[in-house]
Amino acid sequence: MKENITLMDGAVGTSLWAKAEAKGFKKDPVWRYNIEHPELIAELAVEYAEAGAELILANTFGANGPAVKRSSSYTAPEVVSAGVRVAKQALAGRNVKIAMSIGPLSALMEPYGDLTEEEVTEIYAEMIGAGMKEGPDIILLQTFIDLEMMRVAAVEAKKYGVPVFCCLTFERKGKTMMGNSVEDMIETLEPLGVDALGMNCSLGPDLAVPVIKEFVGKTSLPLVFKPNAGKPILAADGTTATAYSAKVFADDVVPALDFVDYVGGCCGSDPSYIRELASRMGK
Repeated sequence: MKENITLMDGAVGTSLWAKAEAKGFKKDPVWRYNIEHPELIAELAVEYAEAGAELILANTFGANGPAVKRSSSYTAPEVVSAGVRVAKQALAGRNVKIAMSIGPLSALMEPYGDLTEEEVTEIYAEMIGAGMKEGPDIILLQTFIDLEMMRVAAVEAKKYGVPVFCCLTFERKGKTMMGNSVEDMIETLEPLGVDALGMNCSLGPDLAVPVIKEFVGKTSLPLVFKPNAGKPILAADGTTATAYSAKVFADDVVPALDFVDYVGGCCGSDPSYIRELASRMGK
């Protein structure tokens, strides 16, 4: 096992929806909870810290201008600022770092869609600028399928003097849905001075390990690995179960611990998954 691996948190969105459902709250876009139910955000952040996570994501992933305007009367700066602020307050005094999470836009950039580079730049500048006023330690760009959109976001993120981590979402054959490869990612983002590269979402750990391994020997940057716990499986009796239990998930992640630098979980994972990973890592 590689030394000094940083343990990250698990899923934010699916975990918050589970908490909201348990308390009888509406299943809204989770960024709304930053303002309407900040206690859910704080509770999840503390649970991840207590499970052993050393790097925890603020609940800011999808809070870009168009999305916030479409689904609320709030502004993106209000929502993003609240997300970072709630996480920082909840984790004050703990030895953990906080990353502002930045996700892709729902519309595509030209030539595949209607968004111009200038429009994308403006959206990310607003989002990142607002979050950085609250003082997160890191900016994590994650779950992107379009390397060009990630490049635009990374250029904005690099203006703030904090580490910028970039994770694309790859399919089994090591390419994104837009056809971007591991090599494309390295060639595009390394010259921008980003601080870590990797992958998240889409695949469970058994299928994702061969993809993250493709980075080895091609870049000297630290590697980030946050695979899914799988989509829920509906049984005949109407109950659901996660495709990967916490134990199976952690067991399947273990081979990656020989070469990754940051590891956690994505959709479907929760603090119990991070606790299992912590035990494998001796934390």
